[in-house]
Amino acid sequence: MLKTDKIAGTHLGKKSNGSQSYDPSLLVAVPREENRRLYNIDSSNLPFDGWDVWHCYEFSVLTKSNIPVTRVLKLRYKVNSPSIIESKSLKLYLNSFNMSCFGETKIECLEICKSIIEKDLNEKLSTNVEANFLEPNINKIEIFNNFIDIANFIEEDKLTIDEFKESPGLLKVIKNNKTCSNYLKFDSLRSNCRVTHQPDFGDVFIYYKSTKIIDYASLLKYLVSFRSEYHFHEECCEMIFKRINDLLDENDELMVCALYTRRGGIDISPVRWNKNISTNDLQNLIDLNKFARCGIKQ
Repeated sequence: MLKTDKIAGTHLGKKSNGSQSYDPSLLVAVPREENRRLYNIDSSNLPFDGWDVWHCYEFSVLTKSNIPVTRVLKLRYKVNSPSIIESKSLKLYLNSFNMSCFGETKIECLEICKSIIEKDLNEKLSTNVEANFLEPNINKIEIFNNFIDIANFIEEDKLTIDEFKESPGLLKVIKNNKTCSNYLKFDSLRSNCRVTHQPDFGDVFIYYKSTKIIDYASLLKYLVSFRSEYHFHEECCEMIFKRINDLLDENDELMVCALYTRRGGIDISPVRWNKNISTNDLQNLIDLNKFARCGIKQ
């Protein structure tokens, strides 16, 4: 068993009653390094920038008068953090707030919880974690509307797929005569938890600007090849980025974002990019004051 799997298995795949009172010891940090090393990603010289963005839909706590306060909690931290937070441990940790009491008013309660959560996650991940509670009436911002389903470029009835383990050799590049911007989405990304082997589903969005074109059928086959992979969401996003980036030229632009379907009341949205890519979609996703999603699965 890999060291990463052993650490991640602290709660995963095991019965846990959690805690009836606030308990930061439930948090588990999983090192990024082991998986990155397997795919020749140098943590000291990352080929990408980006964030891990989390939405926790079931946060609830009590004021000192036992008035319940329920919000969606949005978290973010940078890709250069040495670890990620294991999602079940985060769920158990946040659930430990359910019967805990903080503050005289709802506003004071949330301010105290925000401070506590940021402090606990900063210490556990050895990085700067930012948190915010989204208001119940917040508007959902649709993002990635200009991305086109990759299936639109393929005659799927003529396509045969038989690789279901991550296979970068499937990717084929066509040389183009001019620089083109490509906005592609794939709504059938499936991978599996590396510990429990339970399936994870999501939508992946790929933008690249290059004189090269990645053959659409080969890209679809490659993304389908994740169906029998066992990795965390963040790892899959980085693997997809790395494989595509290896095919492009040094000055090309690339962005990969995976919006995963919530599981256990939590969804994870890793996003990776090179150069200085900045789009409204990315800013809206990262902005802690906005609820930015795409598609009916999020």
